[in-house]
Amino acid sequence: MKLVIAIVNDEDANKLLDSLTENRHRVTKLATTGGFLKAGNTTFLIGTEDDQVDQVMDIIKDKCETRKQVATSPAPVSGTTGVYVPHPIEVNVGGATVFVVDVEKHFKI
Repeated sequence: MKLVIAIVNDEDANKLLDSLTENRHRVTKLATTGGFLKAGNTTFLIGTEDDQVDQVMDIIKDKCETRKQVATSPAPVSGTTGVYVPHPIEVNVGGATVFVVDVEKHFKI
């Protein structure tokens, strides 16, 4: 048995959850807060048999999109030559960060 941990953008969470449950995967959804971009994330814990990991990964790849977002520095930066106001930069957000770990034992109590 494997535990797939997928951290996805909130915008992808509902369609991912729907697809996982339609395909009869056992899933727990946890709301989490974002990183430096302050985007919301959702963490999914998906318990699955070894031979189903590829199907779970395909669903995650299909339902989680990468998007471009503009990020700006929260405050001007001062240096030896004066104050520097950083330009906004375009970054990719979204997609999914996925961990697949072995489950040594599984209990339903």
